Order: sequence, then C-alpha cells, then structure tokens
Amino acid sequence: MISFLSLKDITAKYADEIHEAVSRVVDSGWYLQGKENEAFEQHYAEYIGTKHCIGCANGLDALIWIYRAYIELGVMQPGDEVIVSANTYIASILAITENGLKAVLVEPNPDTLELDDSKIEAAITPRTKSILLVHLYGRCAYTEKIGEICERYHLHLVEDNAQAHGCTYQGRKTGSLGEAAGHSFYPGKNLGALGDGGAVTTDNTTLADCIRALANYGSTKKYVFKYCGRNSRLDEMQAAVLDVKLRHLDEDNRLRQQVAAFYYDNINNPLITLPKRLPDENNVYHLFPILCERRDELQQYLKENGVQTLIHYPIPPHLQECYAGMWQGVQLPITERLAKQELSLPISQVMTKEECEIVVRLVSRPSKSLNNLKLCKKS
Repeated sequence: MISFLSLKDITAKYADEIHEAVSRVVDSGWYLQGKENEAFEQHYAEYIGTKHCIGCANGLDALIWIYRAYIELGVMQPGDEVIVSANTYIASILAITENGLKAVLVEPNPDTLELDDSKIEAAITPRTKSILLVHLYGRCAYTEKIGEICERYHLHLVEDNAQAHGCTYQGRKTGSLGEAAGHSFYPGKNLGALGDGGAVTTDNTTLADCIRALANYGSTKKYVFKYCGRNSRLDEMQAAVLDVKLRHLDEDNRLRQQVAAFYYDNINNPLITLPKRLPDENNVYHLFPILCERRDELQQYLKENGVQTLIHYPIPPHLQECYAGMWQGVQLPITERLAKQELSLPISQVMTKEECEIVVRLVSRPSKSLNNLKLCKKS
C-alpha cells in the first residue's frame, strides 16, 4: 500500500535529532514557556521574516487569537465582516465566527483553487474589515490585486498559513505578507509537530503582545489578567521538535516539489483536471489536488490497487450542519463542484520514485478492474 502520508517515515528521517531534542527537554525539568519555546519562536520569526512569533496550542487558536486581539484593541467589533474563500477548511471559518464576526464567503478561482480576486470587491460592504487569505493546499493565494484592494478599502489582511510553511511570493514568505498570520503545526503539515501546535507571526508589536496575553489566560504578568483569555500555549517538547524540523523544511519542500513535477509532467488523463501549475517558489505542495467528475470511482480504483488518497474537503463549510441557515440563499456553485470532484494524491518528502511511477501509471491508464471506467487515452 502506498500511504497518503507516512508520518512514521518522515519522523524517522530526523530520528536522532528529534530524540536528542526530546531528551533535552525531559532532562531539563522545564516543560512550558521555557528556552525551547523561546528558541523556536525566534527561529521561526526569522524564517518567516517577521518581528514576532507567538507559539500557541494549535492552528485554529492562532487564527482565533488574531481576530480576538483586533477586537480587544478596538480595531474590530462583533458583527464586522471578514471575506474568506468559500472552499477552505472549516477552521478558517470557525476562527471568524468564534469572535462574533461574520464570514463572507467568496468563490475560488477554479483554475488556481484559491480566492478569486476578481470577486472580492463585489462582496465588500461598510462592515467589511478584513480579508482572511487562505494559502490552500500549500499554494500561494496572494495577488497584487488583493494587496491593492486591502489598501484601497483599509482592510486588515490576515493569512491562514496552516498549509503553506515555506511558500513565498516575490521573495517574501507567506505568513509575512499580511498584518498577521496563523500557522498550524498539526503532524501532517509540511512543518509538523508530534502533536498539536500553532503560532502567530506578525510585525505589529501591540498585536503580538495582546495575542501572547490572550493565549496565556489573558495575563501580561503573573496573576495579573488584562483580558479574559484561555490556556493555549505551545509546550516545550513540541517547540524542540519543531525547531529540529524547521532546519530541514526547505529541503523537504524541495522534495515535495520534485514529486509534484513528476505528476504534472506525466499524468495524462482527459477525465482529470490538474490545477494551474505555479512556479515552485509559490507552491510547497502540502497537498496535490486533482479534479475528476467520477472522483469516488477513481478513489475506489486507486484503493483497490494499493494507493491511498484523501478528499479535501467533501462538505464545504456553508453546507455543514453547525452552520445551518447561516448562508441561506447564497449560491456557491464552484465551491460545491470542487467539493464533489477534488481528490488528493499521495505526496511527501519520503515518497520514492517507484511509488510516484505507480501512482501516475494507475491514474493515467485504463484498467479492466475499474468496471469500464476509462481513465485516459490509450497509450
């Protein structure tokens, strides 16, 4: 079986360094808010290109704290609107609604699968205060037009960088393009911990100080609570592991880009659509999505032939039960079509050439075992 993502194999690449880091934490007797966290925050801020990095419990919290800080600082208030791509993972939306803000869903560009910048201005109202830009699948979603719109309408640009660690735009890392960015270190991410973890990056010192306090019960000084916060801290063990893996992130991304290049160069199937190919610097390939009208049949066929795939995401946020009625009457046909057609192929820094060749061969060639579903031209 070709696994979708082997976390065991990825961790094994740096086993000695990780074991040393974990042992160092265990032996130190200090497990929260210590030197490991301080070191990782400094190194990750330098890597992203921002003044500040604040570690927190997970990527969802990172986004929640950004918008909560805007509210605490009087920049926004409940009821204000945040424009966000409709085809994102639900965490992007939860961060908005958790703060009493209104998520305004805008369709993606079907070629890039990212927020369609030509549709943003039509969604702006007097209550619009921010754009939450999601770098979905590891693809850079930023465009010059989005930057110009934010400047013209005085909108706060926040990045959801949960899937795009190391991605760049004109030499700048995603996570440094807006006013603040939320990052997830869920184990399956390009930069993944051995458990949950997240961070906020920003150049805004006032915002950073507020977020750090909010994630520590609202405390700016021990037993002094300026805000009603929560406990959302990155622990020393995860910080130490992340600091090890950060040193290898660019090389790991390069290996992912090699797998993606092989897919783009060799997949040949008239029933399958590949997203627009971006330059490597604009895509770190957290996922490799393809589109197929007969997606479920294709997925079953690949499973029967030993290839594990995943769907991202089968039910878009506006159709989830938890948001029933919130976007009543809103038409999002592109988002709904993508949800029915998207299939993610295996991609990682530990895939072998042989595994890549098997995936391409199965996706690109017809098979009798597929119940007459012809997946490509005859070779």
